[in-house]
Amino acid sequence: MKIRVWWAGAAVLALSPLSAAVAQAADIKAVASFTVLADVVSEVGGDRVEVSSLIGTNGDPHAYEPTPNDVRRVRDADVVFMSGLGLEGWMDRLITTSGFKGKPVVVSKDIHTREMDESSHEHEEGHDGEDHDHGHDADAHDDHEEGDGGHHHHHDGPDPHVWNSPANVEVWVDNIVAALSKADPAGAEEYRANGDAYKQELESLDEYARTQIEAIPEARRKILTSHDAFGYFGDRYHVTFLSPLGMTTDSEASAKDVAGLITQMKGEHIKSYFFENSNDPRLVEQIANAAGAEPGGELYVEALSKDDGPASTYADMFRFNVDQMVRAMKQSD
Repeated sequence: MKIRVWWAGAAVLALSPLSAAVAQAADIKAVASFTVLADVVSEVGGDRVEVSSLIGTNGDPHAYEPTPNDVRRVRDADVVFMSGLGLEGWMDRLITTSGFKGKPVVVSKDIHTREMDESSHEHEEGHDGEDHDHGHDADAHDDHEEGDGGHHHHHDGPDPHVWNSPANVEVWVDNIVAALSKADPAGAEEYRANGDAYKQELESLDEYARTQIEAIPEARRKILTSHDAFGYFGDRYHVTFLSPLGMTTDSEASAKDVAGLITQMKGEHIKSYFFENSNDPRLVEQIANAAGAEPGGELYVEALSKDDGPASTYADMFRFNVDQMVRAMKQSD
């Protein structure tokens, strides 16, 4: 009932007169679904694009509920960006309620996605790290599925956490360049140049991760995290991730799952666990304590930190996560 009342009220707000000052005609207003994507859009857009994120820093996209202000921002946007693959199950209804004229840009289009059954929360080592192609394209899936109140989340199907491999973010960049160039043809050359420069930075991040992780024996490349968000990272750099939850933080772990993870951690001598900046750490702490694992620190998975934090940009986030994981894996027996 609470959600239905909000959407009804939001629809009224969407039809109300504009109260904000009108931006200069040369500016492009872009709205991104979450902070990681907003940062990449900003890198491509440069000074020509004003970018805002619907979900704030340290926010969980699986638990997001739009606000009336979000409706206004979407209504007033020139371009709306989303990752897709079921991450933003609330987007269709937000677009409809806002009255936004157009379709959101799905930046994960053309990424070769990995499939994940919610009943399995472990990524095995030894996958091909170059293209991790499981035979599914991002645009082959319905990206806007809804449930009650617009908060449906996939429990199997494509893994939406594509950005945890910089190679996938390069695909994001190409799609962002195309969308901004369509919205602002006069800036197309600048967007292409910005995109090319940023892709070079992404390639450097990829090489940094590969170099750091290859120095660690594969037997030590095992980590416990809060939920199943590092599949693409694990495939590309041959790291095994265990987690009590599936691909969404609103899933639940059974007592059998928890007991199995504890047994597996003890048997495989997994000594480190990480919590995530946007999720409740209590379950992973409970499992780690029972298995005798030590805290490895915090990882930034689905949201950037505030400006004064260690992960205020995508590049900073990725490098910080690599450094945290490498340090913990080096300390394991």
